Amino acid sequence: MRDVSKQQPSHNKHAWLIPFTCLLVGGALIGISTNLAKYANEIGVTPLAFLFWSITGAAIILLLVAIIKKELPSLTARSFEYYFVAALVSVAGSNLLLFSAIPHVGASFVALIVSLPPLLTYLGALMLRMERFNIIRALGVAAALSGAGVLAVRKFSAPDASIVWILLALCGPVLLAIGNIYRTLRWPDQASPNALAPGMLIAAALLLFMCSALPDFSVHVSLTGWLPLGVIVVQAGLFAGQFLLLFVLQKTGGPVLLSLLGSVGAVVGVPVAIFLQGENPPAGLFLGASLIALGVALVTWGGVMMSAKMVKK
Repeated sequence: MRDVSKQQPSHNKHAWLIPFTCLLVGGALIGISTNLAKYANEIGVTPLAFLFWSITGAAIILLLVAIIKKELPSLTARSFEYYFVAALVSVAGSNLLLFSAIPHVGASFVALIVSLPPLLTYLGALMLRMERFNIIRALGVAAALSGAGVLAVRKFSAPDASIVWILLALCGPVLLAIGNIYRTLRWPDQASPNALAPGMLIAAALLLFMCSALPDFSVHVSLTGWLPLGVIVVQAGLFAGQFLLLFVLQKTGGPVLLSLLGSVGAVVGVPVAIFLQGENPPAGLFLGASLIALGVALVTWGGVMMSAKMVKK
């Protein structure tokens, strides 16, 4: 008979691998999605149409996964509240602001400011006692925020800066931080990531479709060529992976580690915008990106140290 007590520490020792892998892969998908949104605008797909059809496609993909795994979204009142509030702040509202701002401020800038939620998330988690203070993680969050702050300040000081769109774009990370806290606090009992992700995306698609009733907003996409449809299909796949990993990371890594998805997305998205989309490198790129990478490393390391202490106890 195996000694279970000897096996458990080894399991816990490597438990950080799952959230760390989700962080890297999910962040990379965010960086690629940001650049794909800019490309979609260049070929004539409006931000609302691109977001609506991509989210709808991702919802269908994840719903099929949930059906196969027999983990269908719950239809209780509590679940509906979770789907729609999470959809508003984490998907529909935040992404619509960010995707709409890309043509005016650039994909590289949007990829970078998505790394801003860590400080707001960390402070909120501390205030609500969801997270214990840890100096290593606090320094990591400060480093990531400082890196994004350097790049944001340089953007404001540019001679051709669009102040209104910069401010609107900065509202996106605020909504993302609120979403990180909300989804953790209101996670339905015994609900799995496979069930919650499609429920949230279906709610987001409905909210975005309602936006199309407003003047000058439309979800119409021209089907005269294959390119717009192809870009939407690719984005749907990216969204499906991104939001499924988001829920897995939230369950295994907590709200602070989750908030660093944007930091990883910045490290991936900025080079793609510069080398593949021909954008000029943002001022202060090296310093900003270095601080962001340091922040991800410190927060991850702090989480590993905290897990190790819990195992010893």
